[in-house]
Amino acid sequence: MRPLVALDLPGGPAFLRSLAHCLEDGEAFAPIDQRLSGPARQRVLSVLRPTDIIDELGERHHLQGGEPVEDGDLVVVTTSGTTGEPKGVILTEAAVLASAKATSARLNVEPTTDHWLCSLPLNHVGGLSVVLRALLTETAITLLSGFDAQLIGEALDQGASLTSLVPTTLARLGRSQSDRFRKVLLGGSAMPPNLPTNVVTTYGMTESGSGVIYDRQPLDGVEIKIRYDGEITLRCPMLLRAYRNGVDPKDGEGFFHTGDIGSLNEQGELTVFGRSDELIISGGENIWPMAIEQLLDDTPGINQIGVTGIDDPEWGQSVVAIVVKDPSIEINLARLNEQCRSAIGPWAVIRKIITVENLPRTSIGKLDRKRLAELGRSR
Repeated sequence: MRPLVALDLPGGPAFLRSLAHCLEDGEAFAPIDQRLSGPARQRVLSVLRPTDIIDELGERHHLQGGEPVEDGDLVVVTTSGTTGEPKGVILTEAAVLASAKATSARLNVEPTTDHWLCSLPLNHVGGLSVVLRALLTETAITLLSGFDAQLIGEALDQGASLTSLVPTTLARLGRSQSDRFRKVLLGGSAMPPNLPTNVVTTYGMTESGSGVIYDRQPLDGVEIKIRYDGEITLRCPMLLRAYRNGVDPKDGEGFFHTGDIGSLNEQGELTVFGRSDELIISGGENIWPMAIEQLLDDTPGINQIGVTGIDDPEWGQSVVAIVVKDPSIEINLARLNEQCRSAIGPWAVIRKIITVENLPRTSIGKLDRKRLAELGRSR
């Protein structure tokens, strides 16, 4: 059995040192979200059940009631899951190494010349995987405590060549800065149109140890199977061993059921439509919010858009667009619906537009679909 050390400190040199010590000492670790306090923090700790904790001063404390993990386990990452309740995802050394090797091979990473930059939260697998692949492949890394365009610019001046972002931070960084990276991994919410050529779109989740599909193609060793109901399932060496409560979610063949709906074409390229519980059914027709969002994302007058469904006595559900609007440009609903009819179908018309100052998002910039639906119902 191995101790599980909670790393309760922000991104930066101290985090890297503590993580390196865990790796050297053969200990497992679990990063703690620095934004949490009170009951939310205690809830995460009760799920993780760490044996020790390292605080922001770098001091280590033993915790009563903590439970070690199995030999071979390396990291436990919390995820809110679809219910909002935190779950601890256990990734083994072998899984993390497989992820680091597969990603580095696909990106042609050269440890002697490349340099990773991480500004994503470390309690999420997207940020943590950047740090781990850098350490495991002995590639240079600059670790920031959060997104800061000025500090990212300074890191670029010092040779940073690789990074991982979400669409929100890519937009905030700007084209002039993002173009300076050799490769930018982009994951999270629906992808914006007209991406720069150095951007690699990714698909994955905490349970898969970060992205395992790059530009719609699986990394080496990753198998994709689409179930009869359209659900995407994955089998690969990067998958979790189990959740912290001991439950192994993989099926008898070793596939993880993602809860996402998608399709594969003849070339083996994956298209993700969205989560099964996000599907809008209007008049018996299936409508995927992400398809409308991607279609209308760069429409004049719309700075940001999120699409949800609300109950409709006639159609079952109707489509609502929640937008952050450019105040200088009027949005023409009829023209938006012309685009929806032409590109998707007549069933995808938007019944109502709600204007907000900001779209609800998670801590890493994904659209918060639950809060988006609440907004749609409340207006």
